[in-house]
Amino acid sequence: MTGEDPYPPRRQVLIAEEGFSMDEAIEAVKRDDAGAVVAFIGTVRDDGIDSLHLETYKEAAEEELLAIREEALARFGLLEAVVIHRSGRLRIGDEIVIVACSAAHRREAFDGCRYILEELKRRASIWKKEVGPAGERWLEVGGDPAQARPGEERSHEERDGLEAG
Repeated sequence: MTGEDPYPPRRQVLIAEEGFSMDEAIEAVKRDDAGAVVAFIGTVRDDGIDSLHLETYKEAAEEELLAIREEALARFGLLEAVVIHRSGRLRIGDEIVIVACSAAHRREAFDGCRYILEELKRRASIWKKEVGPAGERWLEVGGDPAQARPGEERSHEERDGLEAG
């Protein structure tokens, strides 16, 4: 590391086309007054797909991630938090997201990390399209069919029923 902060204040949230360094994200949240650092890394799992395409409205997504981060800092007493989400085409095993948080105690760090993750899934302008042998399909944002990409408003139950039939 060059001594520069890889995540200066405005870059504590980032939508990234390229991979990211888990070590740098964790280093960015470490502080002398932190007794706990928690990190979550989401990856593309092999559940019958070839790849996952993540599409974002970058400016809106980063603004929402920043708001979620600020909420978590205040609500859970976090000392620091970094949120990085990928966009573009990802393959099985690629990292999708990292959320790293520090707090004085582990409970606050775990709770804050979970809050950020759940809220970004629910609120950020990030859409997922699975690509596989059966074709392509857009997934709902946070399980809300109203947040699916246009033309893909079916629920998981409807899609599963259509695919099974």
